[in-house]
Amino acid sequence: MSFDRCLELLATVPIGRVSFLADGEIVVLPVNYLMDGPDPVFRTARGSKLSSAEGYNLVAFEADHYDERTQSGWSVLVNGRAWAIYDDGEIQRLNHLGLYPWIEPEARPFWIRIRPASISGRQTPGID
Repeated sequence: MSFDRCLELLATVPIGRVSFLADGEIVVLPVNYLMDGPDPVFRTARGSKLSSAEGYNLVAFEADHYDERTQSGWSVLVNGRAWAIYDDGEIQRLNHLGLYPWIEPEARPFWIRIRPASISGRQTPGID
C-alpha cells in the first residue's frame, strides 16, 4: 500500500499495539492512539513505555482491521523511534485532539510520539 493509504487507514481505528525492548525482552502492549500527521501518539503513565520513549528507542507500532462479513482487512506497521513529549504547548495541543484513554487522562499524564522511519501495510480485497 502507498504511504498515504497507510496513514489514511491508521486514522480509522482507535487501538494499536506498540512493541519495544524492555529489560532484554520484546514487549507488545495495546494502546489507544490517534494520528498527529504521520506520527502515532498516545498517552501513558510512568513505566516501560515511557522509559523506552525517554531513551528515543526503536519501536514498532501496528494497527489493523478485519471485517468478517466481507473477509477483508488491512494491517499497517510503523517502525521508528519513540519520543516522550514534555513541551507544555505541545501537550496542550495534543490534549485537545480528542484522545480519551481507557483510564482517566490524569492516570496517563505523559504523551508519546512515534516518529516513523518507515510505514508499510497490506490489504486483503475480501469477497463480495
